[in-house]
Amino acid sequence: MGWENGPPSWAEMERVLSGRLVKSGREEPDGDGGDAPGWTRKRGEYSSGGAARCASVVPYAELHAHSAFSFLDGAATPEDLVEEAAALGLNALALTDHNGFYGVVRFAEAAREWGMPTIFGSELTLTDSPIGDGHLLVLARGQEGYRRLSRQIAAAHLAGGTKGQLHYDLDALTEAAGGHWQILTGCRKGHVRHALEQGGPEKAAHALRELIDRFGHDRVSVELTHHGIPTDDERNQALAELARAHNLPIVATTAAHFARPDQRRLAMAIAAVGNRQSLDAAVGHLPPLGGAHLRSGEEMATLF
Repeated sequence: MGWENGPPSWAEMERVLSGRLVKSGREEPDGDGGDAPGWTRKRGEYSSGGAARCASVVPYAELHAHSAFSFLDGAATPEDLVEEAAALGLNALALTDHNGFYGVVRFAEAAREWGMPTIFGSELTLTDSPIGDGHLLVLARGQEGYRRLSRQIAAAHLAGGTKGQLHYDLDALTEAAGGHWQILTGCRKGHVRHALEQGGPEKAAHALRELIDRFGHDRVSVELTHHGIPTDDERNQALAELARAHNLPIVATTAAHFARPDQRRLAMAIAAVGNRQSLDAAVGHLPPLGGAHLRSGEEMATLF
């Protein structure tokens, strides 16, 4: 099977348009997870089965995590993330899918069952912005922050004009924030890390000051991640020095793209599909995913 499978057959089109989502001769599941109005079988109500959260030894809240609603990037359902966070004894969990709040309802339902405090955010994809192309990780501070971020995401989808193509107005984002967002410097595609890798500490400091000037000194945090690759420690040291030089808080995250270590191979396969390559062909170009899963406070304290 290639990447381009051609148009569907008439029989396939008729089956889908008639609402027969499963081919004849196959047993239909209780629910296929569809939540749209056209779905006959709905996703069932989430239940934790009476299980309880584990106690935390080292307090830790995960502030950067992607679910499968980050299409072709995340490999875990929102429920998977909440369940693993509860098992690890996390104090809170943020869901920061790309350019949308697609998974927040399922995330909130599961979190309610487990008694898990939640943070809502999104990793925005900026193009043609005054600070360059890249990702901007935004966490909403309370309901007003959520409303403002949701409004800006919707505007970006409309401005793009085509599904999947968004356009954020950075000046509008700056004005909309109004102290109701917390900005993390983000992953390898974040402006500060990208500047550090391309131009060194001086360029990274300039990128960091741009974020501070736009969103406020008390609304920017420097994010560190550690995925077990040789350059992690050196990069984190440079970022920590930047944070101290600008008197900013430092936040350690997993930048999780899957919930548990046993989902690593699935995450790599999904990333390869996103690159439209086989796993063998893409392996040299994929970002390091081995450690991009949720971790306990004890693990994070050991890493950092």
